[in-house]
Amino acid sequence: MSAVRTQWASPVCLHFPRFSTRSVKIAVCLKFPATVKTLLLKQSCALTRHSTRLLNPPHSLSMSFSSSRCMGGSYAEIVVVRHGETEWNADGRIQGHLDVELNEAGKQQAALVADRLSKEPKISAVYSSDLKRALVTAETIAAKCGGLEVITDPDLRERNLGELQGLVFREAAKLSPKAHKAFLSHRTDQDIPGGGESLDHLFQRCTSSLQRIGNKHKGERVVVVSHGGVIRSLYKRACPNGKSGGKVLNTSVNIFHLCDKEWTIKSWGDVSHLQQTGRGQNIWLVCYS
Repeated sequence: MSAVRTQWASPVCLHFPRFSTRSVKIAVCLKFPATVKTLLLKQSCALTRHSTRLLNPPHSLSMSFSSSRCMGGSYAEIVVVRHGETEWNADGRIQGHLDVELNEAGKQQAALVADRLSKEPKISAVYSSDLKRALVTAETIAAKCGGLEVITDPDLRERNLGELQGLVFREAAKLSPKAHKAFLSHRTDQDIPGGGESLDHLFQRCTSSLQRIGNKHKGERVVVVSHGGVIRSLYKRACPNGKSGGKVLNTSVNIFHLCDKEWTIKSWGDVSHLQQTGRGQNIWLVCYS
């Protein structure tokens, strides 16, 4: 008889499911002192959470709130979507506040995310940055989800990157060294030469915008279309002590639940709707706050 070794045990009963073809399954029941039971239960729960993260794709994740105050219709579900691809995205050129339009790939991405959202629970409203790449993405979603009118908010704009805007990133250190150094600074209050914003300023304006939307739409599901820098700031607001959310892909779907001033991320970085284009790439990270 052979059995797979394991580093954890159930507090009630151990089962060894993997045996040779000639073996017989035997359930071994053990009794532990209370302190050992508590430790084993924690290990079992940790393994269960880990298995769930591996087996469930991002778009199928269902996560309950840790606080009963955020149950029922007392929270707003905000689906935050990054705009579709632009030629500047493809070229590695810094956009910031410059108004760059979607390329053909970006328009296709917008159509795919719109089709996906139209098949999900009802959308009550669509908000967007007023920059074209976000606005056109939002209009595509709004048209597919019942012909809603897009509400624009300049506070959802990308970070103003000053002198770096319009430069190819790999050439920025040579063409604008001071601005490049400021951009890479770990200081969140560091402005960027040429009228660029600090991370603190970006954080304040975009989180305030999402909070206003959340307050207005409790019990509803709304879409917000914005930019990579903004979405990373929203992630930081929801998960202040969490790891970085990583790269935010074009038309990725990131779902926030806002209950008053308590923010929770339900799912992150889901681009399963892009799989048919070959641009799909799941980056899944869930945090509890």
